[in-house]
Amino acid sequence: MKTRAVTIALAAALATATPVFAQSPLPGAPDSSRVAAGHYQADTDHTLVVWTVNHMGISPLSGAIAASGGTLEFDPSKPSAAKVMVSFKVADMSTTSPAFTKHLLSADFFDVGKHPTATFVSTSVQASGSKAKIEGDLTIKGITKPITLDAKFFGAGVNPMSKKLQAGFSATTQIKRSEFGLGYGVPGVTPDAVDLRISAAFTRAD
Repeated sequence: MKTRAVTIALAAALATATPVFAQSPLPGAPDSSRVAAGHYQADTDHTLVVWTVNHMGISPLSGAIAASGGTLEFDPSKPSAAKVMVSFKVADMSTTSPAFTKHLLSADFFDVGKHPTATFVSTSVQASGSKAKIEGDLTIKGITKPITLDAKFFGAGVNPMSKKLQAGFSATTQIKRSEFGLGYGVPGVTPDAVDLRISAAFTRAD
């Protein structure tokens, strides 16, 4: 009887208790006032680009490349003066198929033996509220082309692990494979357009 009473009491307590995680807000929030002016370094563990192509008109096909470095110069009072650079280690690309990934890294596509890194360097920023048009130079396989990112401020806050201020952004754009020497394939099977979706986190340097 005593055991049953304890079980009932415990069940009642759990049913009425508020979960601990519900009482604790997330460290970050979409509040630009949290972003301090200064120099930021890319958080390479949380910065990546996801590419997506049309696979034969049947399904979208995606892969991901993590960042290997980057910087951000940012002042919330002068957002259009921001400067950003991010590099991506193409050799660390991942897809759902190891064989497909190996082929992508070969000379048929990215040729990582000669061109292991891709980079983006901003040339201008047109900010409007939490959004911005970021123009810059994208370099893949040693070929540099201008692109425009549709960027959006995601959030900022002090990371409880590192105890440092971080700010995050998302961005999208579209490029053509043929412009970067990535045109391998059967015409009509995989269209030229590649959608890029970027998630980026930056840590303020002390």
